[in-house]
Amino acid sequence: MRKALVLGGTRFFGVHLVESLLSEGFEVTIATRGNTQDSFSTRVKRIIFDRLNFEEFKRQCGSETWDIVFDQICYSSQEAMDAIEVFRGKTKKYVFTSSKSVYNDESGERGFVEEDFNPFKYPLIQGSKKDFSYNEGKRQAEAALFQKAPFPVVAVRFPIVLGLNDYTKRLHFHIEKILDHQEIHLINPEAAIDFITEDEAGRFLAWIGLSNFSGPINATSNGKVKLRDMIDMIEEKTKTSAIITSKPNEINVSPFNISHTWLISNEQATSLGFPFSDLEEWLPVLVGDILTSQKEV
Repeated sequence: MRKALVLGGTRFFGVHLVESLLSEGFEVTIATRGNTQDSFSTRVKRIIFDRLNFEEFKRQCGSETWDIVFDQICYSSQEAMDAIEVFRGKTKKYVFTSSKSVYNDESGERGFVEEDFNPFKYPLIQGSKKDFSYNEGKRQAEAALFQKAPFPVVAVRFPIVLGLNDYTKRLHFHIEKILDHQEIHLINPEAAIDFITEDEAGRFLAWIGLSNFSGPINATSNGKVKLRDMIDMIEEKTKTSAIITSKPNEINVSPFNISHTWLISNEQATSLGFPFSDLEEWLPVLVGDILTSQKEV
């Protein structure tokens, strides 16, 4: 039986990744700090470990061989370098959950393609999570993996992932503010953004892991939405008018705040055969589902 190790995976789109692997007949082991109870019962094996404790990481995760390792919780070059040492000779493939944030967000209107950030040539600076911003930490992790790993690596660059189980509640923020007649600060309501659903993100990770592909790859739903149109959509669903302000404070700043359109292209993944869903179809449904879930609480 094929064996997969998932670093992280107990919540949000990691759950969908694990479910996809189980449906493909994998023996799945999830490695976490053990702080979040998962829903897999006896269907998975479990490792409790501290990612930042290298000796414990190596002892707990490096004692077996794996067909694929999925890394959901790597945020720096040091964490990537530690993983390289732990899994050297221990895995056939490594799938790293990266981010759209590796791209410079100054010029994203055309849709960034993978070649717009080249981790193979990016200056590698060894450091921990605290040494970098989130964006730079993901760039450095990619650089370390692609420049130093002896095994094939995939870096999946996601935009913001949305879903009912989003523990950061970024879409929920806008719905709740509108329902409560509170201000939402948007720098540019005409800026467009892209998203992917939690289930699609999990399925894509499993799919690309099972493919022969290696390298960086974007994964986002088809289409885009202007922030103003997203607000209009929520207004229609809630029958409540939004209060948009240009003045930020400690509680009104949108988690989606961008000053200009910022998109990525999914052309490469689509050409490989992955069928992305359409944002304009699922986003209104998700808004409705969130409203329903709030009424049930």
